[in-house]
Amino acid sequence: MALEKESIEKEYKEWKKTYQNRLNEMEIIIAANSKENEDVQLVSMDKNDVGTIHYTDWIEKKKFAEIVYEDSEGRFKKDWGMFLHSKAIEKSVDPFVAYELLKIETGGTFDPDLVGPDTKYGNARGIAQIMHSNTAEWLASMAGLEYKGKEMLFDPYYSMELSVVYLDFLYRRYGNWAEALTAYNRGMGGLEKYKLENGHAQSSYATTVIEGTKNFR
Repeated sequence: MALEKESIEKEYKEWKKTYQNRLNEMEIIIAANSKENEDVQLVSMDKNDVGTIHYTDWIEKKKFAEIVYEDSEGRFKKDWGMFLHSKAIEKSVDPFVAYELLKIETGGTFDPDLVGPDTKYGNARGIAQIMHSNTAEWLASMAGLEYKGKEMLFDPYYSMELSVVYLDFLYRRYGNWAEALTAYNRGMGGLEKYKLENGHAQSSYATTVIEGTKNFR
């Protein structure tokens, strides 16, 4: 038991160092952006979590990361799981909803370099399949992050953070997952069109995401 506890604590320290380094990188991006706009605050960085993270919080992150790593057959890396859990909890978004969304967006591949099919708006990119032309810069602004072009969407951490920010925005706007998820998939205009045509917002996309989360309950 003592050896097991020592092993877990060692792993925790290693993860915390890796997580701290990743957040430092994100903070540099935010700091660069704030120089251009002094009103921008570093609101996207959970510094309290970095500085005083509780052991029990880490256990929850680790547990989530291991569950989704196994569910994805190793495609969704454990450090991605730790990061996604942190960002989702920060925004009061269910981490499993965020994970299932990434699963359906990538067809279960979780490929951070994925480029979606051609549309009149261009191509969605990355693990969260975010549109460069009409969504990415807006989401980055809400997240307090700099956006320098579509190549940034291939960074899985960057894209995951934008996807969580978008889910948070949509859920607060509509107050339910059916509309929020359908809007993520079709756009807010597409959601309204879907509701007019079907009389509800429970699209197959939203249903698939929500049903997927039940496997973890």
